[in-house]
Amino acid sequence: MKVLGTHKAILHKVCHLYEHLASDREDLFQEITYQVWKAWPRFRGDSRISTWIYRIALNTAITGWRRKKGRIRLMGVDNIHDVPAEEMDTEGEERRKKMYDAIRGLSEWERALVMLYLEDKSYEEMEEILGVAQNTLRVRMTRIREKLRKLTQI
Repeated sequence: MKVLGTHKAILHKVCHLYEHLASDREDLFQEITYQVWKAWPRFRGDSRISTWIYRIALNTAITGWRRKKGRIRLMGVDNIHDVPAEEMDTEGEERRKKMYDAIRGLSEWERALVMLYLEDKSYEEMEEILGVAQNTLRVRMTRIREKLRKLTQI
């Protein structure tokens, strides 16, 4: 599917967010690819293709996470926003690691919302992807930011 090639980065970000081991990320990538392929005939074009793919990818990852009953630890988040090592200062790197550790402590749903937020998705797009009203998303994001603020304090 040509569409998957164009939006492959979305799938990889979700896989890195929910799986630690490379083999598990590959399995999740394949499962998401299969789910997108299977759902393709039902795509009506009511939303952008990237929104539709995000929704399938997150639902597949969260469903898999629940099936494993929390055995997955959030790792690999550092790869979402790759920054060359020479551009990072030591203090900034420490704060970044602390933030990613805090994100790892969030629920799978909260991680999905944070990922979309970090991707600069609008609340309208988040509503389409997650199927939750914008006002609810705004309230939850405010609570998540406060939670992360508390978790990252020294």
